[in-house]
Amino acid sequence: MAVRFLTCLAMLVLPVVGLAQRGTIPRTAGGKPDMNGIWQALGNAHYDIEPHAASGAMAWRPGPVIPVPAKEIVALGAVGAVPSGPGIVVGGPIPYTPAGLAKKKENQEHWLERDPEIKCYLPGVPRATYMPFPFQIFQSERAFFITYEYAGAVRNIYLKDPGPPQVDTWMGQSVGAWASDTFVVTTTGFNADSWFDRAGNHHTEQMKVTERYSMLGPDHIQYEATIEDPQTFTRPWTIRLPLYRHVNADARLGQFKCTEFVEELMYGHLRKVPLKP
Repeated sequence: MAVRFLTCLAMLVLPVVGLAQRGTIPRTAGGKPDMNGIWQALGNAHYDIEPHAASGAMAWRPGPVIPVPAKEIVALGAVGAVPSGPGIVVGGPIPYTPAGLAKKKENQEHWLERDPEIKCYLPGVPRATYMPFPFQIFQSERAFFITYEYAGAVRNIYLKDPGPPQVDTWMGQSVGAWASDTFVVTTTGFNADSWFDRAGNHHTEQMKVTERYSMLGPDHIQYEATIEDPQTFTRPWTIRLPLYRHVNADARLGQFKCTEFVEELMYGHLRKVPLKP
């Protein structure tokens, strides 16, 4: 009798709890989930979107040291180490083609020379979302705009399809639409130069990314991105992670205009008088 009573009570309470959770999601005047605010991912996916153990420097390097042209070695210690991460790829390893996997391994060997993050290029999609920098969503009934702290990257997400992208770019061309309470964004028109992380995971200009933003509560968004690129992967695959709202009263985006930080790295060899070591 007691078991039957508790079962009936649960059947009555659970729908109420579900409605209560749904009711906590802020909504716009038009009834859509209101995602306006500053958001940030937690975790270590920006090092490697696949599961990885902690290591000195990168996992494919023997330790936290970096050789420099002057035949010196810079020992970075714990600063150059990589923390462990469970990964954000859903359902197993990234399904690379043999050629795609070979290029990933080559990228790992030449990470310091190739990773576009090091040279302050725009991060691309979806990498911009889980880098260790916040980003801000501006949403209205007629517009959806995202601005990122890293490198001043921005995305104007069209709510009406303007047609095929005119040029390939770092951030691509994004078109969004609501599917019930989930905001679905399809992005194409990428160049082939952005990476997914510091581990050398890559794509070609044929990549298509389909993102899904679903609010779990007032301060959490479930983020998913499905990647398609038949030149690099044998099938579509998905990443998934939560995003957290900055709730502090003085929350704001900082300025990380990193171009000036990499001028010497990229153009130092052009100096008439080299800098002294």
